[in-house]
Amino acid sequence: MDRDDHTSLTAPTLLPSKEFSRSAALKAGDQRSRSKKGAPSTAPATPKRVGVRTFILDTNVLLHDPACINRFAEHDVCIPVDVLSELDKFKNEMTERGANAREVHRTLMKVFTADGSVTGGVKTPGGGTVRVVVYDPARATKTPSVMEFGRVFPGLDKMDHRILACTLWLKDQIRDDVTLVSKDLNMQLKARAVGIGCEDYLHDKVEPREVSNMDIARIDVSPHELQRFASSGALKIAPARLAGVVVNDYVLLVAAEKTSMPAKMNSAGELVRLLHVPESIKAGHGRTIKPMNLGQACLLDALLDPEINLVTCYGQAGTGKTLLAVAAGLQQVMNHTYTGITVSRPIVAMGQTVGFLPGSLQDKMRPWLQPIYDALDLLMRPISKATPTANQKQQRPRNLAETDSSVAAAPYDHLIQAGIIEIEALCYIRGRSIPDRFFVLDEAQQLTPLEAKTVVTRMSRGSKLVLVGDPAQIDNPYVDSRSNGLVYTRQRMRGQPFAAHVPLVKGERSALAEAGARLL
Repeated sequence: MDRDDHTSLTAPTLLPSKEFSRSAALKAGDQRSRSKKGAPSTAPATPKRVGVRTFILDTNVLLHDPACINRFAEHDVCIPVDVLSELDKFKNEMTERGANAREVHRTLMKVFTADGSVTGGVKTPGGGTVRVVVYDPARATKTPSVMEFGRVFPGLDKMDHRILACTLWLKDQIRDDVTLVSKDLNMQLKARAVGIGCEDYLHDKVEPREVSNMDIARIDVSPHELQRFASSGALKIAPARLAGVVVNDYVLLVAAEKTSMPAKMNSAGELVRLLHVPESIKAGHGRTIKPMNLGQACLLDALLDPEINLVTCYGQAGTGKTLLAVAAGLQQVMNHTYTGITVSRPIVAMGQTVGFLPGSLQDKMRPWLQPIYDALDLLMRPISKATPTANQKQQRPRNLAETDSSVAAAPYDHLIQAGIIEIEALCYIRGRSIPDRFFVLDEAQQLTPLEAKTVVTRMSRGSKLVLVGDPAQIDNPYVDSRSNGLVYTRQRMRGQPFAAHVPLVKGERSALAEAGARLL
């Protein structure tokens, strides 16, 4: 986490003892040390380093990014010993959180074994330090701020209260501003209530404008330029007029109120015509899918472009992002561009869950992937226009119990059994290598940046990854609209020749669905 606009603060070295000693400030070159009651004198204070701050990390920050101790550049990082105790509760979990807890332990062990002491601190690659802070309420000096905290939040049996008390105590010890870094909003509120500076972990947060503007960029051109673009299929304009457009970004060239054309930036810096947008696509004997608006046309171009291996798409409910992704994947699989299509989504529930789901992996994943199954059924089920005769109506079963399950078989079942359509659980994707497949990851906004990295790095040669989701609909308590895996991947991959991003704004599901997404 790079921070350049900071004030000059002191971060003296804390000695490895049961009770950290208090160091005095430098006065006219005379270094003096104070002694605590019943404690030996300390070594001279470390001189101030201009622009250096002291940060205390909460447990959720380490679980969110196990490598975060190296993200603070020249600043000092402190980890309360209670945080290590809390991490110990998660290390045996066979989840991403458990894997991150184990990675934190390995990272800290490697750092402190190589050089320095655990409580004395060691240097980080950025020029700062990292150390473990031991705070014992029974032996530590009761400073006024710690005593006041005890009255506001009585009892230190709660881990959050112990971490906050440790932060206040450390702030009094080093006589400096100490900032608590936490992704827990309630923890941030408590910290501010007792006068502790608190910040979110900002390393993997994108700028607010990255998620606030969900429309395709518009570029004003003259009628002559638009005519030249329509005839030649390419247009070169000055970079100052492009407003930050990079390779594979989609724009709308506007010459008048109702005169416009979509375009895409190529690697040579030219705006070119969309070359991969058919009038319609069809998978097997199912429905014909047509792009209904500008955003869908741009998304279809990115999905069908063989030079693009990563597509990210933002869009609210009903914009057609999942349906178009599955339709484009199925068509290319049937055209033998890819050997199969893999679909998955994070398992994050909204509200109360129904508990344990029995059956095979496919049975367990079906409730989570029902939107994908709905899209497959819509795309592949033949449209029957024949009107049933009176005799056929009489032969219909009177209730569901009389229905033959083989008659109601889904049109995609044989493709799933053959492995052409694969249902993948993200919890089992680590260590896999996925070649020559079209991979659709729905609801990607529920991923953490580390989980998104795990998925992206599984793609082998010949594969295409499509991440779709809505940053405004997040049920994962560990991410938000600016720090989730979808927006993080889009922001870090922006400008790469193999990556494209398309925002969808207009809903096409129904007038009711669009109004609900906009007004509710």
